[in-house]
Order: sequence, then C-alpha cells, then structure tokens
Amino acid sequence: MKIEVLETYPGDVVAGDHPYLQGAWTPLWEEVNATDLKVLEGEIPKDIDGVYLRNTENPLFEAKGKYHPFDGDGMLHMAAFKDGKVTYRNRFIQTKGLQAEMEAGRALWAGLMADPALSERTGWGAHGSLKDSSSTDVVVHAGRALTTFYQCGEGYRLDPLSLKDEGLCPWSPLDGISAHCKVDEHTGELLFFNYGKHAPYMHYGVVDKHDQLVHYVPIPLPGPRLPHDMAFTKNYAILNDFPLYWDPDMLAQGKHVVRFYKDTPSRFAIIPRRGQPEDIRWFEAAPTFVLHWLNSYEEGDEIVLDGYFQDEPMPKNYEGAPKGYERMMSYLDQKKMGCRLHRWRFNLKTGKATEQRLDDRILEFGMINQRHAAQHYKYAYSAVQVPGWFLFHGFVKHNMDTGESWEIRLPEGQYASEAPFAPRINAKDEDDGYLVSFITNENTQTSEIILIDSKQFEKGPVCRIQLPHKLCSGTHACWASGADLSQGGLLSRSPA
Repeated sequence: MKIEVLETYPGDVVAGDHPYLQGAWTPLWEEVNATDLKVLEGEIPKDIDGVYLRNTENPLFEAKGKYHPFDGDGMLHMAAFKDGKVTYRNRFIQTKGLQAEMEAGRALWAGLMADPALSERTGWGAHGSLKDSSSTDVVVHAGRALTTFYQCGEGYRLDPLSLKDEGLCPWSPLDGISAHCKVDEHTGELLFFNYGKHAPYMHYGVVDKHDQLVHYVPIPLPGPRLPHDMAFTKNYAILNDFPLYWDPDMLAQGKHVVRFYKDTPSRFAIIPRRGQPEDIRWFEAAPTFVLHWLNSYEEGDEIVLDGYFQDEPMPKNYEGAPKGYERMMSYLDQKKMGCRLHRWRFNLKTGKATEQRLDDRILEFGMINQRHAAQHYKYAYSAVQVPGWFLFHGFVKHNMDTGESWEIRLPEGQYASEAPFAPRINAKDEDDGYLVSFITNENTQTSEIILIDSKQFEKGPVCRIQLPHKLCSGTHACWASGADLSQGGLLSRSPA
C-alpha cells in the first residue's frame, strides 16, 4: 500500500467516559491519499466502476458542554473502484464552522446536548445555535459530491474523486438544505427540503441536472417540525409532518425539548414534483416518526411508500449507560425506538391511507439499487444495529415482492457503515451488483472495505481490502457509478 499523509490535525478531544468518543467512534485526525491497497481476502472485482463515499461525524475540538455524536465535524471518505483497483482518500469538509474553530483553536459552538448559551457564534439551521458541520449525508449530483447537515445547513461540494473542496452550494436557499436530498438518476434532478422555526416551517425545491434551482415552494405546517427524510416517485415528492417535535411552550422559552404527541396522526404531504402549495394532498396515518425511507413509487391510483416505522419514537432512558448519557444513548438505539420495515399506501382517488408491517426485526438505514428509485422495485438492503449502540453488525436483503429475506452478520467486534448498492458494469437485473461498506475492526484496531455480491448475499464478503487507518464511525453513504460521473462532467479518470 502506498500512503501519502497530507495533513495531521492537532485534535484535542478527550474521550473520558463518553461512549461515542472511543471504540469504533474514536475520532480520526489525519488526511491521506492511498493507492495499491492490500487485498486481505478474495479479489477486487473488475466489473465494478465507480466511487463509494461516506460522511462521518468526526470532532476536532473538545466540546462545549456535553458532546453528542451528531455534533462532530464532517469528514468525507472515498473509495474509487476501476479495473480491479481501488484508491482511497479522506478529507475534513471545510465548513465555515470548522475553519472558524481551527482559527480560534477551540470549539465555538455548543452542540445538541449542550446549553445554547455556551455558543460563542451564531448558529445555523433549524435548531438555531448549532454549527453547520455538513456531517450527516452525502449524494452525488451534477458531477459533484454534496454534503449536508440534518438540521439544515448551506451544503458543501467536493470533487467526488479527488475530494477537492469546491465550496458552498450556490443555489442554497436562505433556510438551507436538510440532509437527505434525493437524486433521480433518470432525470438528473435533485429534490430537497428544509425546515425551521418560522412560518411556513418547511420548503421543498428542485435542482435540475445542470445544477440550477428551478423550483422552490413553501410546504405550510402548523408549527416547527423535525422532518429527517423525504421520498419521491416519478411524478410526486413526499414530505411529512410527524407528531415528534419541539414542545411549543418550551420553545417559546428558547428551550428545545422534543415530545411525542402520541394521539396526533402522522401526516404526509404529496405534491407534484413541480407543484404549488395548493396542489398538496395531505394523508393521515398512525402516529410515529420515521428517520429514513427506502423507496416510493406509483401503482395505479396509489402511491406506495416504504420506510422504517418507529413503535417508540420517544424511548425510555437507556439503562446501564454512563451517567449523563442515558437519554442520548436511548435515542441512538433502534431497538428501543422499535424501528421496523413498514409500507404505507396513499390512494389518490379516495384520499385514504393504509399501512402494513413488513418485518418484525429491528432494521433501519436501508439501501436499494438507485436505478430503481421512484419505481416498482424488488430488492432492499437494511442494516442490523448492535443492540444498544449506533453501530451496524449485519445486513438483511429483502425480496419486496415475495417477503423472502436473507441475513448476514459480521464477526464479533466488526462494525459496518451504511452500504449502498453498486451495480455491475452492464448489469442484467436489479440485484446484479455489490453492497459496498467500510468496516471498523475493534479486534485489530484497523479498517477495511468489503464488497458483498448481492447474487450470493448469504456468502458474505467476496473481498476485503485494507485501509490505511482506522476510521471513525459515521452515518450516511452513497455510490456513484463511473458512467454517472462521466455524464456529470468529470469524465472517467483517476483521482488527480
């Protein structure tokens, strides 16, 4: 393996007893380029061409007050596959907040669990006092990687191969962009939403394949809400108003206290992709909260929406957690929240919604073959969480037509990242390709890349590739094929 260390940052984070500053969540403070990666097992397939990107919450400075893992600075990791070879890079996302803190040599913003009064600078996004760390999500649109923050931010762009900083997203509205923008691979459009504490409380927008903002409209809500994801079909965008949101009375006092209003229905806004507020159709369903959707498509008079229903959106404190972290750990535990694969149907003719549970197992962070987004699809890939921890140790493949499923688990002490689907070159059908994931191995204090052949899912990884350093865990990832990068204007090339 050839490793070029570009930068080693003087991080000053002290883990202490914090459960999410050690183990697989230990921060990483170096940036490298690596080529000629060592293959630990199997062979790197030659029928895969593209780039795997994963965002990471990776704090550089000691927190002001209590640290929450979602406060960490954004770090993007890249693995590019071509001709049976892999290159790897990682870079901190050069947000305004990170640059200000690097200049000051200390944290300047309070985090999610801290008193907002501790912030020395004005905050960004829905919360109003948080740093926009752009650390939650990543997609590739119009040839560029776009990173975003879950409580809305400005959106940062990087070259997806070289990870060269390309600055702020130029079309970002005043209210920012939430994580979980959606890229329609068939039209090249990017669909996004944002939310905040002033009316109308949510907006929805469309950016075309040429990276121009072409549509932006309000989605009026009764008050401030906390949406995390959206979905889309060929003709519609789907937004939500879930009954888990800041207590209005406490918010009036400047306190962000989340409550679940269990007697209030979930509401879904279905709007034509270039529609106006008066075109919105609202549907009601059982009260819940959904972090992530899988896919949505039109079927006759109905819209089908698949995602992960929470039985307990406001779980009880986590017993056995380090003192002071009981509530934080409960909200990172999918078992306590009861996250399960679920299907909603919205009948555009009758205005009625129906829903059904698709699997009783605790599952979340699902992926599909994005070439089948917004249309009927057959296969879904969900992550299996380590009970009690925001760490993944397995995956489940579902046949959404038959209900069949297959599950694999990683060896003890190994933890996966979100695993997008990478189609084979000249793929013949929907599951003709690989799941790609980064693995952190606590037994060896190393990290690696794995590829799982979806056609032989239960056999586990077909290859394991060593990485140059141990990665800090993170949230979301994406895959962009070499052909899509070429169409986005990057051409098929190796990192510069």
